[in-house]
Amino acid sequence: MKIAIASDERAPLTDHVVEWLRAQGHDVAPGGALVDGQPAPWPQASVELAERVASDDCEQGVLFCYTGTGASIAANKVPGIRAALCADAPTAQGARRWNHANVLVLSYRATSETVADEILAAWFATPPGEGEDAEMVAQLAEIERKYAGRSPEAGNRVGHGPDPSWS
Repeated sequence: MKIAIASDERAPLTDHVVEWLRAQGHDVAPGGALVDGQPAPWPQASVELAERVASDDCEQGVLFCYTGTGASIAANKVPGIRAALCADAPTAQGARRWNHANVLVLSYRATSETVADEILAAWFATPPGEGEDAEMVAQLAEIERKYAGRSPEAGNRVGHGPDPSWS
């Protein structure tokens, strides 16, 4: 399987995961700081990885940032991406089964190599669920279509009442 992998910084965990993926026989496609070791803005690294997965250039992605939160938010802005920040193996299994997640996000601050191995094993061993799970993911796609093309400013209206264009 071809796996995109990217991070805003190269860290011991990122190197460990690259080696783990290769040892499992995956074709690893690095991005962000994993290309040349130079720091990369996390939004840029995240979106580039997400675009590779969304375009089917890569089947799945593994993404890192310090907490994993920013990378998750940025990747999920790309249509078709379901990035999941996972801190343990059961969360990774659920993200794959119930949410059909296609990008695994890890915190390189909070994830040990041992826990990363458990998360990766669970992620890659768990297929997307069928039936009701697939129906829920179809609902996500409908939500994505509904809000496609909305201006980013609409999301910054916290505390200012509802956006009148959302009727």
